[in-house]
Amino acid sequence: MRISSNWITELAPNEVFVFGSNLEGRHCSGAARLAFTKFGAAWGNGVGMCGQSYAIPTMQGGVLSIKPYVDDFLIFALNNKHLTFLVTEIGCGIAGFTPRDIAPLFRMVVDRNIQNVYLPESFYNYYK
Repeated sequence: MRISSNWITELAPNEVFVFGSNLEGRHCSGAARLAFTKFGAAWGNGVGMCGQSYAIPTMQGGVLSIKPYVDDFLIFALNNKHLTFLVTEIGCGIAGFTPRDIAPLFRMVVDRNIQNVYLPESFYNYYK
């Protein structure tokens, strides 16, 4: 198991902070605010890689509306094996989801043993 820390405050040069965002890229609170103030997320950019951060929109609807963005992220991670992606509990704050809701979207990380994606420990509880 590759577990991301619950409190990410520093990144190595090859690490990327993966956080839940809104499509408008208004990074006002929580992990999104940290991504904006510390890890290079750009105001107005709510999807994808920017600086040392990767935004996955979680505020636009239900879990099924998040899935395509997670799928795009996983393809990006597979194509960028030189980077290590530290996934936060996306969608489990202001968006109102729980790890039980979001963890299945990342199941491919475990099934395909994707080495450069680290998930929150709370997600691993649903892969047993």
